[in-house]
Amino acid sequence: MSNADWQGKHVTVAGLGVSGIPAARALHERGALVTVVNDGDDERSRAQAAGLEALGITVRLGDGDTLPESTELVVTAPGWKPGKPLFQAAAEAGVPVWGDVELAWRLRGPDAAPWLAVTGTNGKTTTVRMLASILEAAGLRTAAVGNIGVSLLDAVLGDEAYDVLAVELSSYQLHWAPSLRADSAAVLNLAPDHLDWHGSMDAYAADKGRAYEGNRVACVYNAQDPATEDLVRAADVEEGCRAIGFTLGTPGPSQLGVVDGILVDRAFVENRREQAQELAQVEDVNPPAPHNIANALAAAALARAFGVEPAAVRDGLRAFRPDAHRIEHVADVAGVSYVDDSKATNTHAAEASLAAYDPIVWIAGGLAKGATFDALVTGAAKRLRGAVLMGADRALIREALARHAPEVPVVDLERTDTGAMSEAVREAARLARPGDTVLLAPACASMDMFVNYNKRGEAFADAVSELADESG
Repeated sequence: MSNADWQGKHVTVAGLGVSGIPAARALHERGALVTVVNDGDDERSRAQAAGLEALGITVRLGDGDTLPESTELVVTAPGWKPGKPLFQAAAEAGVPVWGDVELAWRLRGPDAAPWLAVTGTNGKTTTVRMLASILEAAGLRTAAVGNIGVSLLDAVLGDEAYDVLAVELSSYQLHWAPSLRADSAAVLNLAPDHLDWHGSMDAYAADKGRAYEGNRVACVYNAQDPATEDLVRAADVEEGCRAIGFTLGTPGPSQLGVVDGILVDRAFVENRREQAQELAQVEDVNPPAPHNIANALAAAALARAFGVEPAAVRDGLRAFRPDAHRIEHVADVAGVSYVDDSKATNTHAAEASLAAYDPIVWIAGGLAKGATFDALVTGAAKRLRGAVLMGADRALIREALARHAPEVPVVDLERTDTGAMSEAVREAARLARPGDTVLLAPACASMDMFVNYNKRGEAFADAVSELADESG
């Protein structure tokens, strides 16, 4: 869309923050008449509002439900639920609703960089950052953007010219991005999550599947998660777009996989029925846990779809360093390894983390978000030396352990003050033996006790540091 299309257009931006403020500014600069509405009216919101009002943008705090008069378009922050009265009013008035991703897609220039998109229940950020590292190793100008915390609007409207963008997309963002058409996309996995937002698993999966719509080169799916392949089959893609699978086993034609500790490509080779191209060693993946190897294969598939040579895949994976609180080794104390996977905020992520270690003293609990834990505990029972439970919904995990792993000793911590994590680590240390791993993989959200999963992970690391100091 040209700037002329925005002149005098009445646009309501729903929500302040990482996406709302850049959207409001970008639209105002193009001549739109922007009104920002926001549920909150706290000190931080008032400060953000003052900055926008100084530009001539109207801001309404404390009322995110009412649709301003004359609104012709709503641009929403991705987390706002579809059932909010604001969106119901927009639907009744025939007013379209876009997310920040949709706005970025519409505002990008004619020579804009293609997008390689990544979504899935777990592993998105790691995969996108791996992909960006591979693309950089190939000498391409790129950035990891989107749900990773870097505004897509800033990327597409900034001065830097990119060759390609590695784009993380949440189900929320995809829900509000009807015209997005990525060059290639990957759906890493599907497991129940955010069902309170989407309303059902089918709706959640359908929004994830939007990443495949209009793909030009490749739809990358998880061969060990049939639901992702089903989404490929349902997608309307451009002629010639290929379905490319990734697997932790031996790959078939048009797949990437693992053979004798080597990541191999049987998709982007001349004779994929008889040939396989070595890409990297399993040891090149940091850390080489099974679910992280799957992330690396998905990143490699997207990079290969974009024409990246095998050596760049290897070099990019070697250069990659994971973010904090994602199966991060914190320390070894008295022969016991302490690992922080605070980012494992749902059962699917915790399952992957628990599968990477044996034996384990498991620290878990928090806000369950409607999850059940029977399958998780059943799968991990044989690996568990013990469990330390904390947080609001710890009883759900305790009951699952009683049903499926009654022999596993369990410590149930009632306290919720700032010292709770320190006590959890001490109890875990008491249960652990040399050679064990104490694993923080909560399988729950953190907001009952901590501001976010980062703070939870930091509390764990601090507690481990205290333990190490006392151990000499």
